[in-house]
Amino acid sequence: MINRREFLLSSVAMGTMALAAPQLAFAQDKLTILGSVPSLGFPFFVHMLNQIKAEAQAQGVNLVESDGQNSAPKQTADIEAALVQKVNAIVISPLDVNALAPAIEQAIQAGVPVVTIDRRVDGVEGILAHVGADNVKGGEAEAQAMVAAFPNGAKIFHLQGQPGAGPAIDRNKGVHNVLDPMKDKYQIIFEQTANFARAEALSVTEAGLAANGKPDAIICANDDMALGAVEACAARNFTDVKIYGFDALPEALVAVRDGKLAGTVEQFPGEQSRTAVQIAVAYARDKTEPKEKLVLLTPIVIGKDNLDKAERLGETK
Repeated sequence: MINRREFLLSSVAMGTMALAAPQLAFAQDKLTILGSVPSLGFPFFVHMLNQIKAEAQAQGVNLVESDGQNSAPKQTADIEAALVQKVNAIVISPLDVNALAPAIEQAIQAGVPVVTIDRRVDGVEGILAHVGADNVKGGEAEAQAMVAAFPNGAKIFHLQGQPGAGPAIDRNKGVHNVLDPMKDKYQIIFEQTANFARAEALSVTEAGLAANGKPDAIICANDDMALGAVEACAARNFTDVKIYGFDALPEALVAVRDGKLAGTVEQFPGEQSRTAVQIAVAYARDKTEPKEKLVLLTPIVIGKDNLDKAERLGETK
């Protein structure tokens, strides 16, 4: 049986093929960092990686870009390939809180500083810092906005995020923190994961509507799922269902402005990304320790009345 160390060493060789050679042909006099996100199939992570890239340019460092393609083995291989190429730091939003732990532990043991962003990893000591949103508070804010809209009670659908993802776990906890003590008045009549995906949310919501009838509100763990739920409700002409998303994507902000979404939670991913790169580069350059190991931004709910607070409002059409 192959042991963990042998597995990690053997997978390094495989991982070197995961990142294209031209990406790694950098000038040797500049620091190089790896920026890794779970999947560029999600607009949220496209924005996050773009912000990592912008801050890397501002800091004067090279960037290796990694698209995890929604695969823990792919993201793991990208980390291992970057270690072989001797990157100076890693900024990563890990797909899964557990599955990425061995690769991140390997990086730390190799002396490469790691800053996690948006999504945490569990059970690994020595991570330089974590920068993210307080997703528990975000889930609480989302549920509280719904409660404020229905002071006399409501029947609710709840679409959860990808199992194993830190934000999904925390947002779910936040929603239940608010609603569970009031479950006689605010009843979750349908609750299921749609894996943060719009098409899956459309089909999941359709199934929920068929089995349970029309709810008063739908709380979703991200905007893609919320927009899928909007489609499902629109197909049945249920235009008065209040639907809440999370991430404040430009498309969701337009939907809020147009009344299709009741609200979306802003977690400031650009600020998260820039802060994470700043921390990683400062340590890689001169061992400057971050002032805080845990940097959590407080999310806010964006509705029609405070659209100007949204980080990406300028990207809307």
